[in-house]
Amino acid sequence: MGLWAGDDRLAGGGRSARRNHPITSPTVTCIVGVEHDGRVVIGGDSAGVAGWSITVRADTKVFRNGEFIMGFTDSFRMGQLLRYSLVPPVPHTWDLDRFMATEFVSVVRDCLREGGYARNDAGNESGGQFLVGIRGQLYRIDSDYQIGRTVDNYDAAGCGEEYARGSLHSTIGEEPEERVRKALEAAAHHSTGVCPPFHIISDDGTHRDGGDIDDRTSF
Repeated sequence: MGLWAGDDRLAGGGRSARRNHPITSPTVTCIVGVEHDGRVVIGGDSAGVAGWSITVRADTKVFRNGEFIMGFTDSFRMGQLLRYSLVPPVPHTWDLDRFMATEFVSVVRDCLREGGYARNDAGNESGGQFLVGIRGQLYRIDSDYQIGRTVDNYDAAGCGEEYARGSLHSTIGEEPEERVRKALEAAAHHSTGVCPPFHIISDDGTHRDGGDIDDRTSF
């Protein structure tokens, strides 16, 4: 989960890139979400990466903000804005997709812009990628502010997302917290940008921590 790229080559920008330019793609981290029986469970790892350095962060990538639970990729600064500055509107009960695509995204854009995080490239504004759980539905918000849901009732984001999705497909029928934990373990085993401890929360109010740093098997 990289805040900053300390090496121009690692940022992918060559000589034209600026040092300490924020990483704009979800290259390091893993956030996992599952819908199950009217509730959502989201989990995340604890890696903070800059260049070749990795730090285990004490601040979590998954959190609650009002009715919403969220898990973020890209930048800890974006996560801090979503957690502490964002004031989400009350969701519509009659059309949650419409609410998320309009009112929710609108306040997220304002929050990231006012917090100095949103980027503007030739008039195209972009933010970051994160998962949101609200009233039993799991959404993925991408950097262009589109919302997305999958027919699989699960999703993942970050450099470990493909490993996590493979794990989630293989654990259909198991309890959601266990599925999320296994998906994060798979991502940490195969990806150098993911590491424990893992933090798992549910929109019904439960919170679980797990996965000691010594459990990590690859760097």
